[in-house]
Amino acid sequence: MRQAIPKMATAGSVNTFTSVPTRAADVSRLFRSRRTVVQSKIGASGYFFSATKLRLLHCRTAVAALRNELSSRKFTDSSQGVQFGGEEFVTRLLARRWALDKPDTKINKVMFSTTDINLHDFPASHLYLGVDTDTCISNDVSATDYSEQSFYVVRDDLLHPLINGNKARKLDGVLPLIEDNSVTDVVTCGGCQSAHAAATAVLCAERGLRSHLLLRGEQPEFLTGYNLMSTIYGNVTYVPRSIYANREKMLKSQADLVAGSSGSILWFDDIFPSSPRKQSCSTTNSGQIDYDVHRMARKHGRRVIVINEGAGDAIALLGLIRLVEYLSQDHLLGKQRVVKFVVDAGTGTTAIGLGLGALCLGLPWDVTAVMLADRIDGYKRQEKRLISEFRKHFGAPVDLGKDEEVNGGIVNWVERFRPRKFGNVVDGEVEMCRQIAQETGILVDPIYTLAAWEMATSLSQKGTKTNADLVVLLHTGGTLGMFGLAQRYKSYFNYLKNVFPNQRW
Repeated sequence: MRQAIPKMATAGSVNTFTSVPTRAADVSRLFRSRRTVVQSKIGASGYFFSATKLRLLHCRTAVAALRNELSSRKFTDSSQGVQFGGEEFVTRLLARRWALDKPDTKINKVMFSTTDINLHDFPASHLYLGVDTDTCISNDVSATDYSEQSFYVVRDDLLHPLINGNKARKLDGVLPLIEDNSVTDVVTCGGCQSAHAAATAVLCAERGLRSHLLLRGEQPEFLTGYNLMSTIYGNVTYVPRSIYANREKMLKSQADLVAGSSGSILWFDDIFPSSPRKQSCSTTNSGQIDYDVHRMARKHGRRVIVINEGAGDAIALLGLIRLVEYLSQDHLLGKQRVVKFVVDAGTGTTAIGLGLGALCLGLPWDVTAVMLADRIDGYKRQEKRLISEFRKHFGAPVDLGKDEEVNGGIVNWVERFRPRKFGNVVDGEVEMCRQIAQETGILVDPIYTLAAWEMATSLSQKGTKTNADLVVLLHTGGTLGMFGLAQRYKSYFNYLKNVFPNQRW
């Protein structure tokens, strides 16, 4: 009889530190103070992944661990004498391998007008005057005309041609850690058009890992969007909603099936000790590694790990903290300015990661998250859980030591302007997405990013009492989700074809 699978952990810890995050080598080149109107440089995708490099890194760590049964890892306690919070703590926390080659991201400035607009009807229904695609924020803020209505957009939608936004950020620190423990297979789950499932499939494939994706519901007649990418890059199984409702049991069963009789199943608590550690990487000839990895993986059997739905684990917070550290550089948002950060919230992990990053660095940033998939009590529970797990694995935050601080939270959770059941689109939103795309060159989707865009626009209005120097929107990606929505909401998208119904040629 097989040994019972241990209880699934809901968080992980970290044990890999090798390099300090890369900063922009040429600030003047990356952020030239030149304004362009309407057109956005979407062609410059900001693709920071290097598939070949990532695969070689996977091979190095996997072979070393397999040959030495993980004994090749040299740990030194990095937490001794380091007070939680401050640049020293963050530098040590982030000194590790990452899935993203760089934390860099583009920042655009969006200018708009609210003339004759009733904000209660549609907060994003404004005349967008244009977008500054190469703004230098430090220069821009010093000469700010406070009568101008504008906000900044962190263009994480340009991180990767297929997998972008917060999905790439949350997996940024997760995948290298999985590699370091010689994992061969990853099991995760999501909806039919899950961006998280597709991100896991693509990034695992780039690193030589197998992904097994449990998607809720029935297989669609036509594969498109994230569902298509999940099918191409990963191994997809469609799960009835009644079974999917018990995610923990479902994920355990799938992990057991993938591992088989000769494999093993790992949980984050199994592979990451309770305190931060440091791992050194060795270099090996790449030509022989590919063969060795596959041969030794067959010999030792599969090693399977589960990633929770939406990567809603404490380990995923690291990628967001890395982003905050990057954005806090003086030539970007800086450490002194009061920033109102706006993000859409699915699981809420992204917003919590931003809040923790700001807390660790002592930044005067306020994170506002637009709730989309749960009620405020659910998000506060998620926030408390992730903070508790972060404290367990990376140290106890001094500023979060008080119960009232934990209960009060580090994220301002707010309702969407027009609340609805998660996944639904309401009349006018597809047209609004088109208007934004045409006037700014930035694509948002009606499920997630439009909600954050509406909030950022509202907070940026002339006369709004925010006490913030800057309003900044984190674009969480989701570009391919538009294809799936076009299948579900045909009437809304068919309307786009009838722009000039009476035109004859």
